[in-house]
Order: sequence, then structure tokens, then C-alpha cells
Amino acid sequence: MSVSEQDRYWMQRALELARRGIGVSSPNPAVGCVILDRAGQVAGEGWHEYDLLDHAEVVALREATAHAGERLRGGTAYVTLEPCNHTGRTPPCTAALTEAGLSRVVAATIDPNPQVAGHGMEALRAAGLEVAIGACESEARRLNEGFARWSQHKHPLVLMKVAMSLDGRIAPPPGYHAPRQTYWITNEASREAVQQLRWQADATMVGIDTVLADDPMLTDRSGLRRRRPLLRIVLDSALRMPLDAKLVESARNDVLVFSVSNNEARAAELRNRGVRVVTLPAEAGRVPLDKVLDKLGEEGILTLLTETGTRLNTALLAGGLVDRMHLFVSPQIMGSDAVPAFRGVAQFIQMADVEVERYKNDLGLCSLLRDPWPPTRKP
Repeated sequence: MSVSEQDRYWMQRALELARRGIGVSSPNPAVGCVILDRAGQVAGEGWHEYDLLDHAEVVALREATAHAGERLRGGTAYVTLEPCNHTGRTPPCTAALTEAGLSRVVAATIDPNPQVAGHGMEALRAAGLEVAIGACESEARRLNEGFARWSQHKHPLVLMKVAMSLDGRIAPPPGYHAPRQTYWITNEASREAVQQLRWQADATMVGIDTVLADDPMLTDRSGLRRRRPLLRIVLDSALRMPLDAKLVESARNDVLVFSVSNNEARAAELRNRGVRVVTLPAEAGRVPLDKVLDKLGEEGILTLLTETGTRLNTALLAGGLVDRMHLFVSPQIMGSDAVPAFRGVAQFIQMADVEVERYKNDLGLCSLLRDPWPPTRKP
């Protein structure tokens, strides 16, 4: 069944509700739901918060049942993600929608989770409800790119953030500024936007070279609500992490160091300070990036924000591991002696369908490099 302008109108409201789940729904998707009674009036609304268990549909149905009663029968539900048809932490939402007596369900997109993946809409249709897919689909998919990547591959979505000059430089020449002192390329408005990216992510990652050069905190300073602390990750092959680094001094089991070193004494010193240390088998003397993503996937990390330097930026791109790229470009030329954002990337990488933002004099360029969603399938 096709979607109408009215369907898109109400789905926009459901998306507004779904965005309230950013920061609090992971490792589940952010989902919103609007329910109309049979007269077309709003009867209930809901969104998902992980710790409150109930899915958005159930929250909206509870409110709708209390407000509309029998008028709910013959109504319509608008939900940003296909209702589930399996029992997990909660019973299936398809059963709740059917038992409420609704006559129609409109979903923005099919659920990428293989356990659902069209089966929810098929179950609703089999129960006699009209179903429609595709209202505001691209917006709904953008909201849950991390969930799409993780639910199919058990890897986080990799969002690469790079702050650079017009000539593609990310730091001044060596010796230009004091070690462990941050040198800002971009302006305050761009840095505020980065805090929004950290808020939306489950984890952020740097290499040890960035720690030694800038001594960052890597905290989420957005001031917005989140369910679990931002996991701060450092790739540190030889365990060179200074014990007086800001990351170590502020660690509360929310700093994770990946290493290939067998220096157990050094690892113990870090662990005693609240830093988690995971040792992986070396690949060419380096921390294997694919194994890092495996470990993060096991911990339910849906979105990983990388804030790395030249070597890791290049390695992530060369390995085809970057899903989305966000460039913050400052209107300055730093010269050939400054540190490049990338070095030796062999393949051609095209940023398509680029989203462009202005951050005062800085420019933001954001593009999807590989789509984490499976091909659209309309059941």
C-alpha cells in the first residue's frame, strides 16, 4: 500500500519522538510511534528508552488505550521502524498492535535486524491489518545507521571525524606547539558540533600519537542525557599511555586501551587507575583494526566516532572500515610541512550526496561512504 502526504506528516512527528531516544536507546534503535484513533485524532505517542524496557509502540498504545478506549479500534499506528515480531526483552509489538484493534500500520522502514527484516509487517498483514512502508524512509534510516550496521554484522558503525585546513592538514608542523597542548584547527561552532557527534555515539577513538600530542579528555560535553558513559578508546600498540594523561586521571572504567604489548606490569598500572586494557594479537606490529571492531561489537557499541591522526585515518580508509565521514574544514592554509589528514591512500574515495553545513567560517561536509542498511525489501 502506498503512502500519502498525511502519512508523511504523521511520520515526521514520529521521527521527532524517535530523536528523543538518541543517547538513551542504545544498544536498541531509536524509535518513535504515533497512534491515531479511527477519527484521525492523536490518541497516543511514545518513544523507546532502553532502561524503561517498553518499545515505542507499547508506550504509545498504553497512552492511546487510556485516552481513546474503543475509539482506538480501526485506528492507525505510525512507527519509524518496523514493529518486531519476536520475543526478546519484551513481547512482540505486532501482537500488541493487533490486539489493540488497529486497522493500519505505517512504518518508515523495514527493520535491519535479521530476526525481524520484514516478518513484522508480514505478521500484521496476515492478521488482517493494512500495512505501508516507506514514509520518510531516508530520515528514519539515517537515525539508526549504527543499529543497522551492528544488527547485521555485530560491528559498530564507524563515523570518521576529521578537523582540517583547506589544504588537508590536521596539525601544525612538529615543534610548532608544545607537546600535550591542544591546537585547535576549527572554530568553537565546529567544536560544539563535534560534541553533538560524541553525544550520538557510544564510543570515540584516538591513537596514542594523538594522546601524546594533545592530551585530550574525549568526554561528551554536550550536556545532553545519555544512558551509558561515552566509551573512550585509545589504540596504543606499545602501551605508551602516560599515567598522568587526562584520560587516565579521569578514567572510571570508561577508558579502553587496545594494545599488542605483553608488558603486563604496565597494563596492571593502567588497570589500577580504572583503565581497561585489552591485548590483541599483532598484525604487522600494529593493533588489528578489524579485531577492535569485533570486540566493540561484542560490547554492544553501535556507533564509533573516530578522531584519529594521519596513520589511523589512512588505515581505516584503506581497510574499507569507514561508514560515514564528517569533515570540518577551516578556511586556512597550513602549508606542506604541517601534518596531513591522510597519507598514501591508494584507492579513489568518492563522497556522494554530501550534506553541507556552515559553522560560522568553517565548513562541514558529511557523506555516507558505505550504506549499513540492507537493500530495501517491501514485504
